[in-house]
Amino acid sequence: MKKNKTLNAISLAILITSLGLTTSCRKELKPVPEQQETLLTPDPSAQVKGFYIVNEGNMNMNKASLDYLDYTTGIYRRNIYNKANPEVVKGLGDVGNDIAVYGSKLYVVVNVSNKIEVLDVKTGKRIKQINIINCRYVTFHNGKAYVSAYLGTVGDPKAPNGIVAEIDTTSLTETKRVDVGRQPEEMAIVGEKLYVANSGGYSPQKYERTVSVIDLSSFKVTKNIDVAINLHRLKADKYGDLYVTSRGNYYDVPSKMFVIDTKTDQVKKTFDIAVNNLTIDGDIAYYYGSEWNYNEAQYTITYGMLNVKDEVILDQKFITDGTEKSITIPYGIAVHPITKEVLVTDALNYVSPGKLYCFDPSGKKKWSVTTGDIPAHFAFVYK
Repeated sequence: MKKNKTLNAISLAILITSLGLTTSCRKELKPVPEQQETLLTPDPSAQVKGFYIVNEGNMNMNKASLDYLDYTTGIYRRNIYNKANPEVVKGLGDVGNDIAVYGSKLYVVVNVSNKIEVLDVKTGKRIKQINIINCRYVTFHNGKAYVSAYLGTVGDPKAPNGIVAEIDTTSLTETKRVDVGRQPEEMAIVGEKLYVANSGGYSPQKYERTVSVIDLSSFKVTKNIDVAINLHRLKADKYGDLYVTSRGNYYDVPSKMFVIDTKTDQVKKTFDIAVNNLTIDGDIAYYYGSEWNYNEAQYTITYGMLNVKDEVILDQKFITDGTEKSITIPYGIAVHPITKEVLVTDALNYVSPGKLYCFDPSGKKKWSVTTGDIPAHFAFVYK
């Protein structure tokens, strides 16, 4: 995923959404052995036992990997999937695009490998593989997992509309699916409604611009909310609002973030800021922007905090010691639910191991550690 100025708009859209131009030429690499290092003072009584990170891995390189920080032992473990599943010849697969814990299981969405790996959350051992073409993100509600998927061949501008699939978390089988817009991305559930952001990223001349609303009881799309082009992130706060991001067109339409009121299913506020990723903890949204613009041939990187109760951007920063100058490409973000430490990953050059930073609530760096390639998504494990 290294930046290449000769790419056209279609290629860039695919690049930024962590997809590839083909799935037929993956390199067969030998699995990387697990590595461990002591990172923190052990805390056997920690309420949050640890967290998983899925590293996307460079496209078509079959290098997705799984790391785990164990707060109870203080040990950071890299490449744990291969050790837990030695019988899986190709390892975790090609482009780890999302990860989440539900009950006793860990779900890892592996985009270009067209599968969801369901693992034992304690051991990382595979329980089952669920196959869904070009799958993207996962969320959960009342014993069901919901997976967004592009469908079609990776990068194909003629790919069909995407879908959201319903999976029973007991039988681990797909039970339903519903058509949504083209190239659907993140989802959020509020009440009995599931919202999914449609991007249309394979057709830059005709991006999608809607959030589809799915009634979970009937599992049908009840409406499409017009928002903006090339949507991506979608997060719900505790006040019934959704925060949805638009990536713009990388030329003359800038990135923005919008607030949708789920009571009316209408956009009620616009923030003229670039947001590549965000996480909401309580009343605060932590976000960063890493916006590429062809006209300027460069990234513009920003960090910020937003009060979701009052819907205002704060002057406060979550990095206050200058460490942001050492971060090349911010890529993943999470907040520890107890300590409120902010975790930020750096994809660096996209083709070599990345880095994970931890900042205390005052914004000062506590520690950092080397991860797998393109560290991207977090999933906390509770006691």
